[in-house]
Order: sequence, then C-alpha cells, then structure tokens
Amino acid sequence: MYSFVSVFAEKLDAMMQFRTARGYKPDTYLRHYIKFDKHCNLLSCENSHLTMDLVLGWLESDQSHELASRATAIRMFGKYLDAIGEIAYILPNKYAIGGKPSSPYIFTDDELTALFYEIDRLKPTMNEPFISEIAPVLFRLTYTCGLRPNESRDLLRDNVNLDTGEILITDTKHNKERLVVMSDDMLDMSRRYEFRRCVFSCGSPFFFPSNDGGPIKREKVYSTLGKAWRAARRGFSPSSARTVRVYDLRHRFASACLNRWLDCGENLMAMLPYLRTYMGHGTLNETAYYIHILPENIINSTAIDWGLFNSILPEVDVCID
Repeated sequence: MYSFVSVFAEKLDAMMQFRTARGYKPDTYLRHYIKFDKHCNLLSCENSHLTMDLVLGWLESDQSHELASRATAIRMFGKYLDAIGEIAYILPNKYAIGGKPSSPYIFTDDELTALFYEIDRLKPTMNEPFISEIAPVLFRLTYTCGLRPNESRDLLRDNVNLDTGEILITDTKHNKERLVVMSDDMLDMSRRYEFRRCVFSCGSPFFFPSNDGGPIKREKVYSTLGKAWRAARRGFSPSSARTVRVYDLRHRFASACLNRWLDCGENLMAMLPYLRTYMGHGTLNETAYYIHILPENIINSTAIDWGLFNSILPEVDVCID
C-alpha cells in the first residue's frame, strides 16, 4: 500500500482501510488519491480541511480523460470526511469541467477485424515481454464476454474453468459475483494460451500476469490498445480518428447482442434482463442505455415497445461502470 505524505495522509489511510473492510478493492481509486496527496504536498497544505478551492484546484490541474473518475474519487473522500464529522467540501454529483462526457465508440465489423489484426501483430516490450502472448487473448475475452476492463485484467486463473468455459467474475462494481461462459472459439484460444502462460507466469495467480507477478497493469492495457488502434484505423473514415477505450469493446459486445436479437425477431424488452444479468449491471437502466446507441434504422422495429420503454425508463444516462 502506498504511504501518503500530505496533511491528509492519516485520513486517506483511514478511508482506504474503511473501504477495504467493506469489501471494496483497495486500489480502485488509489492512483487518484496518490495524485491528490502529491498535489497537496506540493502546495505545502497545512490546513487539513477539504475545501472547495483545494478540490477544484486539483481537478483543474489535470483535465485528463480520467476527469470523471477523479471527480468520483474526491467526492467519495469528501463524503467519508463528512461521515466522520469532519468539515469537508463534497463535490456535486453532476460536476464536470468543460467538454463532454465520453461517448461509446461502436466499432464497425471492418474496424474490429483490423483492430484484432494489429493486436495479433504486437511485439514484446521491455516492460511487458509477454504482451504479444497476453493481448490477443485479453482483448478478445473482454469483447466476447462483455467484461469490464478491470474484470479481465484482474481475472484469477483459478476462476477460469478451461474444461467448461465458465468464468467466475469477482470483485465487481456492484460486489456481485457472476458467471459468464466463453464461446467455443474463445475457449480453444484460452486453452492454447494457458500452455504458454504456465511458462511465463512464474506462478502468478492471475490469468493475465504482469512481469512482476501481479495482474497486468491498467496503463499497459490502455496503451497497448491505443497502439493497435492507431495502426488499425489507417484507411478508415475520419470518425475512426477518435481515441477509443478498452471499455468500447464491452459497448460493442452489448450492441452486437441487441442487433443479433433484432435479426432473430426477439422482443428486446423481454431480453434486456438476460443481458443485464450477464453484463453485471446494477439496474435495468444501465442495460437499456445500449438501445439508445443502436443504429437509427431500428427505431420502427416491432421488437421495441417505445411507449413502454420510455414510461419505465424515462431517462437513461451514459453509464461508465
């Protein structure tokens, strides 16, 4: 665990211990608290009150693509301090600094094919000498099983049944374990990968290990996808020039499921609960969001009762779970 050094060190430590005791993963927002701690230390803060100026100053100091996540982290810290009787500024739920929230990028079939072609051509790096072995399986598993990025990164080998293709997903966003099942092709690929993983994992318990024995690093996964996408998008339309996230593979999985059900004449309203359970969403709203990002030509589809849909789900926000 990181040792905090600022005037908030003791309180940050206490909050992290509290969250861990409640069953949350200790490193979920740790990187943000480390940056906040360093920010406060550089400012030589002497007042241990979490003020509005301090919170907003930290958020405005680095308006990166992780702004929403950083805002959530500092909001949680404020709520924790308030709960233990401290005077603290709590960031409003709808807070945002300029710009627009990230919207899903739904890969076309050709783009997805080109992306995985480039992923399969990746070369080993000094920091991750086995990334060429890991990446093709990790990204395909994330896509074909509709996993959240952290669910695939932190996957334990003991939770992958290479006989049946079942995967036990733990430490989820809503603290609810669930089972997902690999396709036959994905299972065959995972079995072949396991032979090689046994050689380079050095006994690591993780299905996708880093060279230090822990799970593969978040930053490495994101940079690897970015590198493959930059190579894959050449020759495509200008819309392909935007940055994509690992999470967009999960978005593509959901939209592909809905499109497949439409093609088969299924009633999407009846099928949504199944997709919700498989993807581990906390509410039906989170799953129903994907209906709104399907192609324009499904608006008149008889598979969707729009009157019923809008009456039970009047407002669906973008969910980055």
